Amino acid sequence: MTGRLIAIGDIHGCRAALGAIWTAIAPTGDDTIVTLGDYVDRGPDSKGVIDDLIGYSKQCKLVAIQGNHEEMMLNVLREKLPPHRWLQFGGVDTLDSYGFIGDLKVIPESHHEFFKSMVNYYETDQHIFIHANYDPALPLDKQGIFHLRWLKLTESTPGPHMSGKRAIVGHTHDRGGQIFDVGHLICIDTFCYGGGWLTALDVNSGKIWQANQQGKLRAS
Repeated sequence: MTGRLIAIGDIHGCRAALGAIWTAIAPTGDDTIVTLGDYVDRGPDSKGVIDDLIGYSKQCKLVAIQGNHEEMMLNVLREKLPPHRWLQFGGVDTLDSYGFIGDLKVIPESHHEFFKSMVNYYETDQHIFIHANYDPALPLDKQGIFHLRWLKLTESTPGPHMSGKRAIVGHTHDRGGQIFDVGHLICIDTFCYGGGWLTALDVNSGKIWQANQQGKLRAS
């Protein structure tokens, strides 16, 4: 890998924040950007976030990890499960962004293709990227979905992973907008939709970019 390796935390429909950070990062074709999941729900423009990520994927290598909010959404879209849980946790905001008036066909095929491209985790020589959490005693391909997408660090903060690699995660937001760093694990969900920041981290250099929901960059 010759370019930068950058993780972006939970976006949650904060399109202006994502755009500001992407412009500041200015990715090239050599860079790999890993988005940690939860692209939809709660924020103002989930559709716009997916539109932009599809476009950004043409500029660099984009690795999109699936979050628990995408799981809830896809349970409705693909599995035809009742929507109540998804709607309770931000699905209404997502449907509003698509202009939903009763027909789920309002979600374009390109977005379905993006959702199909999502992965459960991403691994490099020195790092592992996960939406939520992990069992430190299991290799990534043996991890359960509950750990990968649902288990908050406030419920269980794991020790170092058996691989010895540093974990970069999201999902457990910090209401003060602070990065949680315990050495072997860094959580970069800094609560953008709730008044905090969207965070991007160059995992090799340690450089940080942050922007709020209005798209204002924070000096680092």
